[in-house]
Amino acid sequence: MAETPPPAVAPPAVALPAAPPPYPDPAAPPPRFAPGAVVRVRRGAAPGHIRTPWYLRGRLGRVERVCGWFANPEELAYRRPGLPRRALYRVRFSMAELWGEGSRDTVDAEIFEHWLEAADAPRP
Repeated sequence: MAETPPPAVAPPAVALPAAPPPYPDPAAPPPRFAPGAVVRVRRGAAPGHIRTPWYLRGRLGRVERVCGWFANPEELAYRRPGLPRRALYRVRFSMAELWGEGSRDTVDAEIFEHWLEAADAPRP
């Protein structure tokens, strides 16, 4: 007697966003930096939960894209609402900028706007 195959199980439904990124926030100001802008990651040392890696602080990168506006995870970690929502950018860094000469590879990191400044901004 032939075995009966198990019934097909449909994959779980996944809710997709109504629009592709960046997800706009009508209440938010426009992003400070456009794709292609050269930015520097602030060197600040803030207390508490920080989402910006130390090895990127003070380094130059180029904005690859605006990802959208999201609640600030540094506030969400303390059960605060994370408002106002903040622009999140994907910034591309050269490995040479991070670790010295010798590599043409890159590293992309998603960094919130409050951690970025214009590359030509005066440094403290």
